[in-house]
Amino acid sequence: MTTSPVEKTVVCASCDIACQLRAEVRDGWVVRVKAHPNPLLRDNICMKGIYAPKGFAHPDRVLHPLRRVGERGAGRWQRVSWDDAMGEIAERLTRVVAEHGPEALAVSTSQWNTSTDSGTGRRFMNLLGSPNWISGVALCAGNTAAVNRMVYGWFPFPDIPNTRCIVLFGHNPRRHSWTPVYNAIRKAQQQGAKLIVLDPRRSESAERADLWLPLRAGTDAAMCLGWLNVILRERLYDADFVRDWTVGFDDLARRVESYPVERVATITGCDPDAIVRAARLYATEGPSVIPWTPVTDQQRNSTSAIRLQATLRAVCGYVDVPGGELFQAFHPDVVPESDIEAHHLLDAAQKAKQLGSDRHPVFTYRGTEALRAPTRRVWGREYANVVMGSYMANPSATFRAMADGVPYPVKAFFVLGNNALLSYANMQLIERAIRNQDLVVVHEHMRTPTAQLADFILPGDSWLERPHLMDGYGWLNAVRTSERAVAPPGECRGVFDFWRDLAHRMGFGAHFPWHDVEELYSERLAAFGMDWHEFVATHEIHVPAPAFRKYEQSGFATPSGKVELRSSILEDLGFDGLPYWREAPPAPAGYPLELFMGVREDEYFQTGQRFIPELRARRPEPQVYVHPADARRYGLDEGTWVDVATPHGSVRLKAALRDDMPEGLLRVPHGWWKPELNDPASLSGARLHADAQICPDDDDYLDREQGVPHFKGLPARLVAVEQP
Repeated sequence: MTTSPVEKTVVCASCDIACQLRAEVRDGWVVRVKAHPNPLLRDNICMKGIYAPKGFAHPDRVLHPLRRVGERGAGRWQRVSWDDAMGEIAERLTRVVAEHGPEALAVSTSQWNTSTDSGTGRRFMNLLGSPNWISGVALCAGNTAAVNRMVYGWFPFPDIPNTRCIVLFGHNPRRHSWTPVYNAIRKAQQQGAKLIVLDPRRSESAERADLWLPLRAGTDAAMCLGWLNVILRERLYDADFVRDWTVGFDDLARRVESYPVERVATITGCDPDAIVRAARLYATEGPSVIPWTPVTDQQRNSTSAIRLQATLRAVCGYVDVPGGELFQAFHPDVVPESDIEAHHLLDAAQKAKQLGSDRHPVFTYRGTEALRAPTRRVWGREYANVVMGSYMANPSATFRAMADGVPYPVKAFFVLGNNALLSYANMQLIERAIRNQDLVVVHEHMRTPTAQLADFILPGDSWLERPHLMDGYGWLNAVRTSERAVAPPGECRGVFDFWRDLAHRMGFGAHFPWHDVEELYSERLAAFGMDWHEFVATHEIHVPAPAFRKYEQSGFATPSGKVELRSSILEDLGFDGLPYWREAPPAPAGYPLELFMGVREDEYFQTGQRFIPELRARRPEPQVYVHPADARRYGLDEGTWVDVATPHGSVRLKAALRDDMPEGLLRVPHGWWKPELNDPASLSGARLHADAQICPDDDDYLDREQGVPHFKGLPARLVAVEQP
């Protein structure tokens, strides 16, 4: 007999925004995901969340542990028990550590899988002795957090509901992409807030903007220098805040004198009068906000551009004030994941081995060492792993160590909920690196291209099948609860269970005393005087009372205790203490176009969801956006298949003619593969369509301080081809 549906409160993980939703459960199945009834939350739902149950019920979902048989990547698997799989993984990892040292283990994961292990993955690595943890947050928000901490000791969060002016650098929140941000911006505009959009294309946000500056791709840092030139020259800054709470202002002023509006207009391709108007609007309309943007994260001047955005907030006095950029920091009554990670257990000698920290230290242990004492002074803890972006290895350096053993061999690679092969630059290197491993373990839902190269595929649970204490990625102080709506199917398990099991097998059981993740949540919530079950029954969300201008009591969590417009940390690391602009090298002959990588399609997040029929029906093929004039020049029609090439590689995509694109610029999507292709030779279409193949990671296209690749403005060409 069919029962009436039961509603569960859940936090969606179809992307990384973490919307609170409701799941209707009937007879052990989630039959519907719907919006939360709270008026403040009811608009925060998108098609990815609505169709998520279809993905988790997919007939090709991995439901049991699989061990590779035959050659790596040949597509031959044997079902094994969890006990046998974990026993062999522990045994083989022990051999790798004995032969090469604990640093020979590298782990790649995603925001959601890291947050649902509640810090236990880093805890295991720190106990073992490996500093080589990487994540997509190295290219998206985590690196921004690390750079912001060098300026003023935390990564601020924009108070969009109360702001007077919003600035979007290339960011384009939409109804089905970054949905809560989209809704917040629309409501703020209805209340009179101004919107400035800086984007090469005429995006949906640009259409709604009060001022749109179509800057050349990858020139964010130059634009910020131009704005500062206007603001400082016209004395539009907050003189009292600058005097009392910043260091390096005079040095900064001399640097920005070299970027008059006319020069910046030449670099960015924007009208000089529009640059002046935008700078004035930001500085005088405030409090204003510059929300985080993935676009600025992924440029060869990323560190300078992020620092310059932080500088704009600071000199205008928009830091930690209502309507400005808020320092939320840790929840005072919840043990943060940074504590569970136990970074103090990793000794200095092993931290010094972190890959990439010698050349690109910003988000490594070496780069954040000078922040330990200030972080303890202001935030009460020595380690603050904000958005998991403060203690990472450099991805490119990690894959080179895996592939070539330089500076030392990495021979075991664990990938949890992260399609690593497609998620970083230089897929050719990544594949070579994975094939050179003695042990590859993937914890996943589907046989992704990465999983197809593994030794073990372990079946992962989903966000509808696990409890979760969402703490805002260690960035925000609101904590939200997510109930387990249904039991995981088959033998699917969570990442906490993986790390706990492995820790006990490798002698670290005393440091993993929790029977399950709910017991760990109860420990983290002990200050409330209730366990996890009591807390989740009474709290969908808990937010401490807001406080502003906290720096007036504690200072900023930097070495100087002030906003460092000239960075003492970067200077001590051997870099320019002031932000700068660094022009790209000339394009090689035969590459007359520019390439903007990273179209975020409404239907998909990163490399996921392409196996959900309803979403694939909306966008069945990967597309490159081309201006109609460029299409005519190259003899293309709508739907023509083309090869888009950079000097590094090529991908095959379908031409989509868009008059909102500027001439000479192509825009390609991120993370395409085709789960329906059972084809080891193409890795389910990844070798045909994945944009990671056209991303170089050599020095000309890396940010100096972070070592992140340049995705916005690569030299490119396109050629019409036959349908694949």
